[in-house]
Amino acid sequence: MPSLERIRVLIVDDIAETRENIRRLLQFDNLIDVIGAARSGHEAIDMSQQSKPDVIVMDINMPDMDGIAATEIIRKKVPFTQVIILSVQNDQSYMRKAMLVGARDFLSKPPTIDELTGAIRRAGAMAHDERNKLAGAFSGGGVGQTATTPAVAQQMGKVIVTYSPKGGTGVTTIATNLAISLQNEENRVMLIDASLQFGDVTVFLNEQAKNTILDLTARVDELDAEFIEEIVLKHSATGLRVLAAPQKPELADQVTGEQFTKLLNYLRHFYTYIVIDTACYLTETVQAALDIADIIILVTTQDIPAIKNANLFLTLADTSGIKRDRIMFVMNRYDKRIAISPERIGESLRQEIVITIPLEERIVPSSINKGVPFVLDFKTEPVSKSVVRLGELIRERIAKFMEPQPEPALRK
Repeated sequence: MPSLERIRVLIVDDIAETRENIRRLLQFDNLIDVIGAARSGHEAIDMSQQSKPDVIVMDINMPDMDGIAATEIIRKKVPFTQVIILSVQNDQSYMRKAMLVGARDFLSKPPTIDELTGAIRRAGAMAHDERNKLAGAFSGGGVGQTATTPAVAQQMGKVIVTYSPKGGTGVTTIATNLAISLQNEENRVMLIDASLQFGDVTVFLNEQAKNTILDLTARVDELDAEFIEEIVLKHSATGLRVLAAPQKPELADQVTGEQFTKLLNYLRHFYTYIVIDTACYLTETVQAALDIADIIILVTTQDIPAIKNANLFLTLADTSGIKRDRIMFVMNRYDKRIAISPERIGESLRQEIVITIPLEERIVPSSINKGVPFVLDFKTEPVSKSVVRLGELIRERIAKFMEPQPEPALRK
């Protein structure tokens, strides 16, 4: 049921007439209180810290600081506040950037009354939910938590994408074993099969999914924690949450990049880590995953075609603005007998290989065929230890990203 608590809204736009028009649109909804209006991005940051609104209606184009930059700062300083971006340009690139910094919705100007109030009500319900969770987390509370109401810290969950531009390098094997190695009492993990046409994560886990990602993306603007728990598969051996790919290849096109980005941003409220298994082709959904990823596990083997394709991807990442420190280069099926060394590849591609996962011709194929990840049955084997170590390196890299950075100086 939607929350009946009143929703406190801050309007941000550099044009006074627009601010007033939005205020008039909202005055007829008895659940919405407009608590203030800001004329600039900097003013919005200051007011959001002081008044802590539930929802901010934010213009994207402002002279001092655009709405996307302001949203990113506000979401860090006031984590439960949800931001709705307004723009006269219905541009997919703007929409993607807005979602990546944590915006809840993106509407074209001028929105209709129903569009705007509907978006604010959905965002307000999420803000109330998040504020209550934060209050519970900081009041010492783990008692009485359930799977659908986890205590969360101020930091959002982290998205880890496993990817290789060459098929057959073992991406799914790494994704499934990594997700299980990250799962423990403190960390809730979801594994998403984003190889939408021919995904087989459930096969690797010896599970059958009744529902798929389509059940969530079709309702991406109406999600709640209880519904997600109904849809996702719970791995019988570990409790890992799994979101399966569509059951028919032709259904893959029903998931758009925009829907996938919104879904990931919502899931980040409830899971410490979201591990995404991807196809080798740069589909719209795979690109959305790579854009939003905190960490990209780039997988190669010692085969020349795999190395060549990894090099092409790194070049593409450079031109696309994906920072190299977000990429963790991994060599799978490493065989010391082959002369192509990880050091040599790392030097040639200007990207260090952070870890090698050894070739294991007996354990890995057997674990795949049985549907039992090797980190469960062969914990002491080098192949399992290497995946566990990869999880440790991911946590270290994320911790480094979260170290306090100097804030940009405010313009006078």
